[in-house]
Amino acid sequence: MSDFFKNIKPLSYDPDGSDLGFRHYNPDEVFMGKRMEDHLRFAVAYWHSFAWPGGDPFGGQTFDRPWFGETMDMARLKADVAFEMFDLLNAPFFCWHDADIRPEGDTFAESLRNFEEIIDYLGTKMESSKTKLLWGTANLFGHRRFMSGAATNPDPEIFAWSAATVKACMDATHKLDGQNYVLWGGREGYETLLNTDLKRERQQAGRFLQMAVEYKHKIGFKGAILVEPKPQEPTKHQYDFDVATVYGFLKEFGLESEVQMNIEQGHAILAGHSFEHELALASSLGIFGSIDMNRNDYQSGWDTDQFPNNVPEVALAYYEVLKAGGFTTGGTNFDAKLRRQSLDPVDLVAAHAGAMDVCARGFKAAVAMLEDGTLEAMRDERYAGWESSNAKAMLEGDLASIAARVAKEGINPQPRSGRQEILENIVNRFV
Repeated sequence: MSDFFKNIKPLSYDPDGSDLGFRHYNPDEVFMGKRMEDHLRFAVAYWHSFAWPGGDPFGGQTFDRPWFGETMDMARLKADVAFEMFDLLNAPFFCWHDADIRPEGDTFAESLRNFEEIIDYLGTKMESSKTKLLWGTANLFGHRRFMSGAATNPDPEIFAWSAATVKACMDATHKLDGQNYVLWGGREGYETLLNTDLKRERQQAGRFLQMAVEYKHKIGFKGAILVEPKPQEPTKHQYDFDVATVYGFLKEFGLESEVQMNIEQGHAILAGHSFEHELALASSLGIFGSIDMNRNDYQSGWDTDQFPNNVPEVALAYYEVLKAGGFTTGGTNFDAKLRRQSLDPVDLVAAHAGAMDVCARGFKAAVAMLEDGTLEAMRDERYAGWESSNAKAMLEGDLASIAARVAKEGINPQPRSGRQEILENIVNRFV
């Protein structure tokens, strides 16, 4: 045990209790036949919580963590502290990149040895903790070697390095019984078209993802392969721009039944969408998998990765998650970081506790809206005309036959209200 979180007691559901107690998140409360914990499947992000130094584009490190350092001893201390926080929060899951958990070596072989050693250490920690691995992933964007991409890099040796890294991370995720494996292409894009071969890079990215899927089946990994869309940052343009873009990419390479989406609130906003739009679209396309829950500052034009605090937004997101059937292998990962002025250990615990409460409030509102049924009844009523035999037959016909029917029957339709304000008023009754 470290003493980083000394004097902080494990959190529990206590609606009238201390500031660090859960006022809304009761993991054992049952909704729609399932415990709240099993619906929400919260995960702590290793990178933001334990690896991020508190810098920004205008200033460097503000956090002074006792585990900061590129040694295996520091990596083990980081793991000790991480699992202490997981236990304080009673968190069911966590997530990592390889670079979050191990020191970088001078060679690939040295980095791999460090990685495999810390994976064994994490496995030992997991034996005495309830916390499981929601997903693992490879950091293919942080090191300078990835400045021109990983799978889409013009240098085939960097493609090879990246493929070897993903293999190692998939092996580790499988070893730790991870529920999913995620690919986020932070550098898979371009800064200028003047030096970019779009067709070549798309083919490289497609083959790389195909290889990841092939390897999943080879090793018998039963979890989902997830792609996380983002439109830009750090690149000017990122190839996995949004859910619709990724779906077209998956169709092109025959992967639409093999790969699902890990959708982040902040990335949806950067793409010009709402979070619920991306969730609803992924569900309608059959590729919804998991979520990264956070928020962006709406006055900023970049990915600020703040903890969620907007219950109405969260409610609409979980409404779409529930309509999609809920999570299977996926969950709610807090891809969120403290503000760089929030220096104390208690800030890290409080941020997660507050986010879990916000999600619980939003989730309960979403359940209530779904069980009430008014929204879905009004949606069904709006499209009821398409249940008629004439409407169904029309979709099997052609333009000429439809035109003939319009002329023969003197069809002269009148517009109908979409009732948006009434629907929004209904939502506001619950949130």
